[in-house]
Amino acid sequence: MTDYTNLTLSINHHTAIVTLNNPPAHTWTMDSLQALKQLIADLNAKDDVYALIIHGDGEKFFSAGADLNNFTDGDKGHAISMAIAFGEAFEALSAYRGVSIAVINGYAMGGGLECALACDIRIAEEHAQMALPETGVGLLPCAGGTQNLPWLVGEGWAKRMILCGERVDANTALRIGLVEEITAKGEGLTAAQALAQKVAKQSPVAVSYSKALIQAARDTPPAQNLILEREAFVKLFDTKDQREGVQAFLEKRKPNWQNK
Repeated sequence: MTDYTNLTLSINHHTAIVTLNNPPAHTWTMDSLQALKQLIADLNAKDDVYALIIHGDGEKFFSAGADLNNFTDGDKGHAISMAIAFGEAFEALSAYRGVSIAVINGYAMGGGLECALACDIRIAEEHAQMALPETGVGLLPCAGGTQNLPWLVGEGWAKRMILCGERVDANTALRIGLVEEITAKGEGLTAAQALAQKVAKQSPVAVSYSKALIQAARDTPPAQNLILEREAFVKLFDTKDQREGVQAFLEKRKPNWQNK
């Protein structure tokens, strides 16, 4: 199996589990960001993997984001390289063809929270803390934070978190729509695996088409997406999974998906 810097990959049935592993705070580096981009490309090529779960090793940190030591020299060239690496990695994660689930099992700060924001679904353990504190050190979220956060929580809460540096706990995150579920400490991964099992019951091709349409609503007018929705519906009739899904329903059995 490919070695991904500071990332541990395991695959259980149809679910890939990615563990962030750069102690003590699982900060992102140029190498680990490039590794994440490659890992997503590799998973996209695996027809039998339908869901991706990402979490931090241990129980204190999901990820503290970027290591600020990378920016102490004021080198703009290095800053450009890091910003591009963050963008490419998390945009690849957002575009993953399956369903991505972030288990926020501790602190998710800056680029750590932006990683979770790039996922489809977020589960927070009850002790989790989330923030985008970049403006407090003279920077700003450059890995999708200013775009993805307001889409989830609205402009007001996005401004509180980014412009005021406000940190939110798990209960607040659930209330404002930043996460979809809270679990007890240490139980987030189990909840994510249960959700991934639900994903595995759906046609992976239909899921991929549907996910792309849902995300297109962010930047494409509904009138155009409604046309694309109907076109995608018809395209599914060219797939083996569509025929298998209908036949399995009529025969009252579980479908055998091929992701084709």
